[in-house]
Amino acid sequence: MNRILALLIPGIFLSGCSGGNSEAPPAEPAALVKTVTATLGAPAETLTVYGAAIAGPAGERGLSAPVEASIFTIHAAPGTQVRAGDAIVTLRPSPNAVLDLNRAANDAAQAGAAYARAKRLRADGLMSDADVESARALAGTAAATKASLARRAGNMTLRAPVSGTVQMIGGSTGDLMAAGAPVARIASEDGARAKFGIDPALARRISRGAPIRISPAADSAGFSVLVSSIDPVADPATRLASLYAPLPSQADIASGEALRGIVTVNRTAAVVTIPYAALLDDGGETFVYVVTKGLAKRQIVEPGAEENGIVEIRSGLAVGAVVVISGGTALEDGMKVRSGE
Repeated sequence: MNRILALLIPGIFLSGCSGGNSEAPPAEPAALVKTVTATLGAPAETLTVYGAAIAGPAGERGLSAPVEASIFTIHAAPGTQVRAGDAIVTLRPSPNAVLDLNRAANDAAQAGAAYARAKRLRADGLMSDADVESARALAGTAAATKASLARRAGNMTLRAPVSGTVQMIGGSTGDLMAAGAPVARIASEDGARAKFGIDPALARRISRGAPIRISPAADSAGFSVLVSSIDPVADPATRLASLYAPLPSQADIASGEALRGIVTVNRTAAVVTIPYAALLDDGGETFVYVVTKGLAKRQIVEPGAEENGIVEIRSGLAVGAVVVISGGTALEDGMKVRSGE
């Protein structure tokens, strides 16, 4: 019996060893990811610009002193919203203006009397028709001068010609204003527009009619309009070109209010593009995982403009490269992957 067991035991051990050696080695794990192919495209590029609301080309109306006068009352300070016909400034004729009016009245009286005398003398045959006509002309001119001065001196309360915002008052109460000097300026609500400063080089890449989204600088809400005009000449003070866009009346934006705009810029050429989701960051270094022969290789890239989830790649990636867009955060360089799509 013992001899039989001795013969069986080695066979059992050999059988066990033979069974263990026949098992296949476990398969190497592969991470499940989603991928896309880098393509050649031209995603819209946007640029943020800053500016302010201004009156339209015909939207500013000025008020000037009709005669030499001093400012008596300021009814609407700069920044005040006014309606057409509202009083802005009341003036008081200066002593010189009063003297001019009295002199004009006296000249008109004398010229009228001279004309009447000329007509009597002509009736008596003592004056020619030419002399009478000359006296008539002088009397007419003197009367017109008097009427003009009287009309201007009698209109000393300056009123808003249009509804809008008071932009400027040319002096303070008591200040003397020369005849014709600007006293106030009103920015009309009609035809208001936005003016933005922009780098002259970038201004050449924006087309008239390009979409721009405008919002007050302190407000994220806004509205979209089209660029109405572009002035590529740089302002000497700011060294910036100017971009203009209309402001709809329903936007309720006052002249002078600060604005922010996001405008679409024309691209100069097509570029390599991938979904923004493919980008990863490591300490400020941007990279993607490129899948080659089933392995994920870390590739440093330089991203550019992004629009609607699509980003341009300025360098580091070629058209046709297969990049990971989902599952990349769990990968390591050289890891085996399999695509879920």
